[in-house]
Amino acid sequence: MSQPANRMPLIDALKAIAALLVLLNHFSSYGPLAEATREAFPGIVDWFYGYGRMAVQVFLVIAGFLAARALSGHGQALTVSPLPLIWKRYLRLVVPYLAAIGLAIAAAAVADHWMDDEAIPDRATFKQWLAHALLLQSLLGFDSLSAGVWYIAIDFQLFALMALLLWGGQIKRVAPALVLAVASASLFWFNRDASWDNWALYFFGSYGLGAAAWWASERRQMSSWLGVIATVAIAALIVDFRLRIVLALGVALLLGFGRRAGFLEQWPNARALAFLGQISYSLFLVHFPVLLLANGLYAQLELSSPASALLGLILALAASIVAANYFYRWIESPEASRRITTAFAWLFGKGLEMVRKVPGLSRFGFLR
Repeated sequence: MSQPANRMPLIDALKAIAALLVLLNHFSSYGPLAEATREAFPGIVDWFYGYGRMAVQVFLVIAGFLAARALSGHGQALTVSPLPLIWKRYLRLVVPYLAAIGLAIAAAAVADHWMDDEAIPDRATFKQWLAHALLLQSLLGFDSLSAGVWYIAIDFQLFALMALLLWGGQIKRVAPALVLAVASASLFWFNRDASWDNWALYFFGSYGLGAAAWWASERRQMSSWLGVIATVAIAALIVDFRLRIVLALGVALLLGFGRRAGFLEQWPNARALAFLGQISYSLFLVHFPVLLLANGLYAQLELSSPASALLGLILALAASIVAANYFYRWIESPEASRRITTAFAWLFGKGLEMVRKVPGLSRFGFLR
């Protein structure tokens, strides 16, 4: 299978597997489908419930790896203003994210007529929606309108923090060292305190491991650099063992060695994994609305057997992948996202032009 020039099959494969694990974690957590399936397969369902969420570490490391490539490919400081880059990242995340929030609100309204379950979010308020749009819902104490959306807010915080650190370190040419210092602080302190889990500093250790893996793979003494990274992470694990950090370290080492050895861009040559990796963000966004509808339909049909629940989850998984494929084509893909943002910019410009024509506004100094 031929790969697009800018895609990395190993990263696609890791994203595909991680996305499926996150889905299975949510599928084992919400609604009557999960409850009925747990009765027949308690061990498997409990494993996905307990450990599936750790797949988020894979996304954190990959995000740090790719952020280092985009912002500081050779370990250099960021010499341009980070604000346009942060805004671009915000749009990249939020355009499909808000579309998915709309789907989740609609699916919750339908499911609420079919069943009474705590998995269904309460009816959204404008303040709640606005907090989600600004990626501040967790910080402001609003309930989530969809499962897992906390991660999008954290991803944005991490990218912004990384860009600011690389820009702030340009005076003494120590930008990567500054990033690694903050990552070490996260591993040794912030990540050990759950009260920080709404902030980037809690997750920056894993993100920084990904960035360090990219920079290490750029250097001649790669094994020495990766050895230093591993030593720091292992020391943090000795202080406080966390399985999620073990996973993050393993993924970072795999990416670093993979890039240096050349198989990052060549392996695995699997069409299904490449496809799922490409649509993994869309899959992450749309699976919860699909799961709500599947649970509501299951309750509406008054089914209760484990076999019917397992079949329902399998169909929900298949439907999520189909929905994610179309969501990617119509909303998330770079071409679709560009069309959407251009359309909104045009509408905003037209609205501003109309407001400027309102008599009296210019007289008071507004909208000049």
